[in-house]
Amino acid sequence: MWGSTRAEITKLVRRPASWLLLAVAIVLSLTFTYLVPYAGANGASEGVPSAERGVAATLPDQLVGNSIGGLPVFAGAIVLILAVLAVGGEYGWGTWKTVLAQGPSRLTVYAGKITAIAAAVLVYVLALFAAGAVTSAFIAAAEGAPANWPSFVDLLGGVGAGWLMAMMWAGLGVVLAVGLRGVALPIGLGLVWLLAVQNLLTGIAAPLLDWVDRLQEWLPGPNAGSLAASLGSSADAPGVAVLVGDAHAVAVMAAYLVLFVGLGGLLLRRRDVI
Repeated sequence: MWGSTRAEITKLVRRPASWLLLAVAIVLSLTFTYLVPYAGANGASEGVPSAERGVAATLPDQLVGNSIGGLPVFAGAIVLILAVLAVGGEYGWGTWKTVLAQGPSRLTVYAGKITAIAAAVLVYVLALFAAGAVTSAFIAAAEGAPANWPSFVDLLGGVGAGWLMAMMWAGLGVVLAVGLRGVALPIGLGLVWLLAVQNLLTGIAAPLLDWVDRLQEWLPGPNAGSLAASLGSSADAPGVAVLVGDAHAVAVMAAYLVLFVGLGGLLLRRRDVI
């Protein structure tokens, strides 16, 4: 499997789209988590409470929550696109037969892809933390505020939580790519769910229907948002709200990850790759 993993990592590294998606994720995260709140705070009248809250939300002690706050929705959508490109691209280019003709079994190649995607997702999450750390340090220095960094344990827990959220969405991208044998439709359906359907359920259907409200406790997005909120993400971020406990959220997201990856492997093994 190591040979397949190395090949998949090489493809991800050499694919310009991988770096473009990473850049987009960092720019969006910094813009809406740091730059907009900081600019809004500086633009507010002196003594207004929102000004103090805006600056406080961008300081180093908020690094964990700020770094993972986008993963329930927009940063999760970017990771989903990455996973779809990594798996669904093989159908568009017609390269599944070429890869499998080299000797590895379907599940070996699939395992290599999943491992490579997991590594890429970890790089994405670490990049969000690194970019956030640099930005918050500059803001603290500019404001003369103390740089109280989270503990190593808190950082490790935040990175782990961010990786789990991102991998869950990557798993959804994988199963959509395998199930629909392509790129465009899986990306479209994934983005519709992430950016529209789950927000409509939360904002419109849940307040009106009790069963939808209860269903949210078992959907991927609300559980990701609950975990992000418990780790300090702002409730103003899309999809971030405490609906369930940490243990429940972790268990549900882990279950979805296993389901998505397992179903993708089953479909790839049992169906024709053409």
